Amino acid sequence: MAGEALAAALVGIAALWLVLQPLIRPSPSPQLPFEPLYPEETPKGVALAALKEIEFDRETGKLSDEDYEFLKAKYTMAAVEALRGEQVASASNDIEVLVAARVRSLRSAATPAGRRYCDRCGAGLVPDGRYCESCGRPVAA
Repeated sequence: MAGEALAAALVGIAALWLVLQPLIRPSPSPQLPFEPLYPEETPKGVALAALKEIEFDRETGKLSDEDYEFLKAKYTMAAVEALRGEQVASASNDIEVLVAARVRSLRSAATPAGRRYCDRCGAGLVPDGRYCESCGRPVAA
């Protein structure tokens, strides 16, 4: 009888510990990667959501064919312009490309005759070298 009471007490303590453990020592929550909450708020997202909406409205009969064609052309152009804007923004933000272009322009202004420079990193090239000594890129003849 005493053994059964001791076993019951141990099971009760274990159950109580399992229930109270998250309250005593909460586990840290994992850090989730950042994602925008509302991608529809970007110009591309607005145009793509509008294209989906007018497609749905046409299929359900809420939109005539003429109106559909007009709106599709309008929002397709908006989506294309938004995509082009993203491409230009991503290309202009590439700092290495901007630095290399600036180095090339400065070097071409003050280049002695016959001196060549790498197109990628702007380092001076060995006169008969096939590869840039700085970045390893093959050099055009």
